[in-house]
Amino acid sequence: MSIEAVNTGYAASSASGENTSSSHSTGELGMDQFLKLFIAQIQHQDPLSPLDSAEFTAQLAQFTSVEQLYGMNSRLADIEETLNGKSEQRDDLGFIGKTVKADDNTMRVDNGTVQSGSYTIDGSGYVTVDVYDSQGLIVRTFDQGLEDKGEHKVNWDGRDDTGKLVGDGTYTFKITARDEKGYYIPSNTYMSGEVTGITYQNGQSYLMIGDRIISNSNNIIEVSQTTENN
Repeated sequence: MSIEAVNTGYAASSASGENTSSSHSTGELGMDQFLKLFIAQIQHQDPLSPLDSAEFTAQLAQFTSVEQLYGMNSRLADIEETLNGKSEQRDDLGFIGKTVKADDNTMRVDNGTVQSGSYTIDGSGYVTVDVYDSQGLIVRTFDQGLEDKGEHKVNWDGRDDTGKLVGDGTYTFKITARDEKGYYIPSNTYMSGEVTGITYQNGQSYLMIGDRIISNSNNIIEVSQTTENN
């Protein structure tokens, strides 16, 4: 958008200079720069040759158009964000009733019952499990024993190192696997189960497996039809 039609002597020179400076700094004329130039030309217009009223009206109309376009862009951005959010929610609804596996390392304890996590190891080895509470404090360390390569469930009974049942809540676990020579074996932790619902927190939707929350649906690595064996 240009205001080169303004030809008011000193005013034109001043406005043109400001326009040049703005162009070099921003690359294009925005609403704020347009308003500054518009005010500057009014302040510096030649009293003996004031701005033509028709030209003044035309520039007001230009400014109004720019302002409306900026407002429209803002509203369109809000609409796009809303539609993207609804699209994600619709995608999440498709997971309900399906059995999923997600990269995760959480387990849930409810009334002393453990909703176990699972893990995979890349080779046969001895597996040790560390369980942590929500504060990051270790509450239990135990051996899974010698496990074959593949996927296994964490065999935690919901008790701490003293043998006392832990309180209800969400716990995290860490896997350490070593072969017979003591070398580390790569491992991964998972959470798997049937998606039973969706919860909303701070405007964001999260999939739920029982009372456990999948922190990010992008972490889901496997989806299958739920069967009685799942």
